[in-house]
Amino acid sequence: MTYFLFLVGLVGLFLGGEVLIRGAVGVARRFHVPPLIIGLTIVGFGTSTPELLVGLQAALAGAPALAVGNVIGSNIANILLILGAAALITAVPLPLAQMRRDFAVMIGSTLLLWIMLLGGMITRVEGLVLVGALGLYLWLCLRNAAGSEPPVSDDPPPSLWFGLSMAVGGLLVLMIGARLLVDSSTIIAREFGISEAVIGLTIIAVGTSLPELATAVIAALRGHSEIAVGNILGSNVFNLLGILGVTAIVTPIPVEPRFVGLDMGLALAAALAMLGFAALPGRVGRIGGGVLLTFYAGYIGLMGLG
Repeated sequence: MTYFLFLVGLVGLFLGGEVLIRGAVGVARRFHVPPLIIGLTIVGFGTSTPELLVGLQAALAGAPALAVGNVIGSNIANILLILGAAALITAVPLPLAQMRRDFAVMIGSTLLLWIMLLGGMITRVEGLVLVGALGLYLWLCLRNAAGSEPPVSDDPPPSLWFGLSMAVGGLLVLMIGARLLVDSSTIIAREFGISEAVIGLTIIAVGTSLPELATAVIAALRGHSEIAVGNILGSNVFNLLGILGVTAIVTPIPVEPRFVGLDMGLALAAALAMLGFAALPGRVGRIGGGVLLTFYAGYIGLMGLG
């Protein structure tokens, strides 16, 4: 039964990703909004719902520090694992001129969180600062999208309600698929004697990033790599500012010293590596994708040994 649920979850992820991408592209065309902006906002924030649920559940359960590890691990996975996997399917363009603001916000948010972690606690006031910064970023995204040319297509755009229904429906299927896959994978891992620490470092962090992975892969296959890129950037920003901000408002988040070292260092290095790909070749090819995946495998291996 566990293995059946694992397969159902896997199928649900990719079916949900397919429907979400189609709906998101439809909404982008209807509102004359570039797909990159849709990826940064609707898709990027929507696929971060698992991380938000984990953070709030952890806070309400009296273990808010779990939210920090989940967010940092998910942000690392979003770049090294998800961007790497998408690049193996097809070269992912990273047009720096269109994404300067988004890179600046992602890297700036990472540095801001690192500074907060050095204090040993993310307070409610700091949580309000994070959520306020997210609101400002979202406003800038939507303001800059106003008056944009619609995505080029010979087909008439779908109705607004149809596009929204597809996007919301696909997101719900993604959430259910991710939940089934995480729960069943955890049971399978325990059956094979894998420790709780390794499960937390791998299955939970990667599991909550599965919607982003499914969405990025489907977007790459469908030729909408701009949605995959926007999804990664938007999800990382929402993780840092929204999830930790909301969680800290619910309850101050104590910070374990280990997060200040390797984990945050790799999160920042991954963000800078993505910026480097955008600034130099302007894309991530298959070789670059393989390098990102290799570094992620090394990180997971290091965490498992620890």
